[in-house]
Amino acid sequence: MDAAITTVTKAAVCFPDIEISEALIRRFDSSGPRYTSYPTADRFSTDFDHQQYQQYLASRATASSNPPLSVYVHLPFCESLCYFCACNKIITQDHSRSAEYLRYLDKEMDLLTPHLETDRRTEQLHLGGGTPTFLSHAELTQLMDSLRRHFNFTPDAELGVEIDPRTVSSDTLSLLATLGFNRTSFGVQDFDPAVQAAVNRIQPLDMVEKALSDSRDAGFGSVNIDLIYGLPKQTLSSFDRTLDQVIRLSPDRIALYNYAHLPSRFKAQRLIIAADLPTAEERLQIFLMSTRRLLEAGYVYIGLDHFAKPDDELNLARLDKSLHRNFQGYTTRAECDLIGLGVSAIGKVGASYSQSVRSLNAYYQSLDQGQLPIEKGYHLSADDLLRRQVIMTLMCSMPLDYQAINQQYQINFVSYFAAELERLQPYQEAGLMVNNDEGLTITPKGRLFVRAIGMVFDRFLGKPTVSTYSKLI
Repeated sequence: MDAAITTVTKAAVCFPDIEISEALIRRFDSSGPRYTSYPTADRFSTDFDHQQYQQYLASRATASSNPPLSVYVHLPFCESLCYFCACNKIITQDHSRSAEYLRYLDKEMDLLTPHLETDRRTEQLHLGGGTPTFLSHAELTQLMDSLRRHFNFTPDAELGVEIDPRTVSSDTLSLLATLGFNRTSFGVQDFDPAVQAAVNRIQPLDMVEKALSDSRDAGFGSVNIDLIYGLPKQTLSSFDRTLDQVIRLSPDRIALYNYAHLPSRFKAQRLIIAADLPTAEERLQIFLMSTRRLLEAGYVYIGLDHFAKPDDELNLARLDKSLHRNFQGYTTRAECDLIGLGVSAIGKVGASYSQSVRSLNAYYQSLDQGQLPIEKGYHLSADDLLRRQVIMTLMCSMPLDYQAINQQYQINFVSYFAAELERLQPYQEAGLMVNNDEGLTITPKGRLFVRAIGMVFDRFLGKPTVSTYSKLI
């Protein structure tokens, strides 16, 4: 029987017959990557350009068999600035700017798709940003027409869109459903008025409640709510009230993100008053309380900061060990090649990662020159591919089968990772994992620490990087 967290107190996290003390959490709670990829995006290099990207696309086009495609479209425009945001966005009230952007997205697809097989199936689409609903109804229809003209979507494709409750109407949600979208993700963060004012994102409960109700009425099969703990003015009691409201709204999935305050990297965060941020102790207690409340409400812990209802596809994939992880987080879809479209979009094709230029001017200029707008990327070595499989397996709390990996990569796992296995001893002694002759398994209480365990296999940690990582818990 799969173990689950059942209660959380101020002093500990408790599983059936297993207690995770607060001291244990503090012992293994450091800063590290979220591993939506390995190597992580801060290791990408400008030595990788559009020509290398095209070579990887070409090699896929001539292969005997290929995985399906997943497509991500970055729509950078927002009407107002949220102070906590670390996304690549353009703040503007000028809605005419999106028309030009859509023309260039179509131009990018025209340049890209000749490098893809015409019958290559596309199983996943995600619109992110920015604010996708910044686009008008005509523009959303135009974008989907262009995407369907360039990509071969399967009948059961998962089509998801990020929604800002402040910029969406019931008509827009109905249109999105008509266009084929079946998953929505609402950015809520916190319902407390003082917190919303401190981060410049005012969205009353009734506004969000109507948007979720409209999503369900439109026929969306899954609704997600994003929450953030660690925001300014947030307290244990105020976030407890937010959880009361979220649980009543009953979304299918909940993402509970840990706010990373990095004002040196993200200018918008400089508008947040640091003295208003909860202390490290308060943040930990908010996390513990939130975990308890969500589990008591019937949600299942998927991993990292994700929760889902027991019958949600994410939990079913966790149970049958088909859960995956990519740049959009946890997913039920098998390994895909990811095509990124738009400014700053990240892609993954074969043994490569790529990222587009971050500014509109550079994006437009590149496409006007007939070049795909790739700014940087990464060639994965055989060692990178091996470590990626190990880390991603751990991130999904799946067992590592040494024999299977030995056969696939022609190595001896125990010898190859001797140093890493030695560094994992404290985790095994703490009961967070089990390592034996057959493989490595994350224990039920170890699921809270998968980032820390995965970091042991990351050969880049300790090497210079421009990134500052967030806390694990």
